[in-house]
Amino acid sequence: MDKICIDELKIFAYHGVFEHENINGQKFYVNAVLYVDTEKAGMTDDLDVSVDYGSVCLLIKKVMTENTYKLIEKAAQSIAEAILLEYGLVKSVDIEVRKPEAPIDMEFGSVSVKINRSWHDVLVAVGSNMGDSRSYIEKGLAELESSRFNKDMRRSELIVTKPYGYTDQDDFINGAVRFRTMLSPRGLLDLLHDIEKKADRKRDIHWGPRTLDLDIIFYDMEIIDEDDLIIPHNDMHNRSFVLIPAAELMPNYRHPLIGKTVKQLLEELEEK
Repeated sequence: MDKICIDELKIFAYHGVFEHENINGQKFYVNAVLYVDTEKAGMTDDLDVSVDYGSVCLLIKKVMTENTYKLIEKAAQSIAEAILLEYGLVKSVDIEVRKPEAPIDMEFGSVSVKINRSWHDVLVAVGSNMGDSRSYIEKGLAELESSRFNKDMRRSELIVTKPYGYTDQDDFINGAVRFRTMLSPRGLLDLLHDIEKKADRKRDIHWGPRTLDLDIIFYDMEIIDEDDLIIPHNDMHNRSFVLIPAAELMPNYRHPLIGKTVKQLLEELEEK
């Protein structure tokens, strides 16, 4: 991916843990790398198909001067979010915030925080079989869509399915949603758990009834195997209530472990 680079943007601002930093202010330097496809701009010489680095500098200054943060970690995060939300052509950003006048009683050159934030392609499965299931799903997806960290949301049709695993319970309403997020897998999981909690989700019975279930199925082509986070979902290829909505939204997505497309996985399951 091509890069637009901004180096050593000098900004006077009022960030720091100590009160005197918030009152007196100090110099900060911001480095930014914007990952953008510049081929069309290079061929046409048209700024409208690229990103105006001058306006990016003004946006960085706005974030740094119109807010007061205790941590440069927060400053870097806020700059990255602002750029990703403002410029649709930017796929990913590297941000460094340097603090050369940090209150350290030793000789040093500078302290800084460097982060990368990107848009990620995500599929989340949704299900419910308690209470007004369609209402729980609608409210949950509306909250997911309203998060500033997500965009370009597409929903599948909702389907009625038989329970899986633990069968002594009511039928489910199932579907899926595909969107782009700037959250990490762990950050997205936390957001989904917060939304489930607001729907009074209980985890009393494995595969049991629930007001709202939100599961990360795919996250780019990531493979994650942790105690409480497995991506791709480890049993999705055996679940028609996952594959049917997934095939509606991303039929040609290739499972990073199995190597087959979602459409192929659904066809194989239906043959069984």
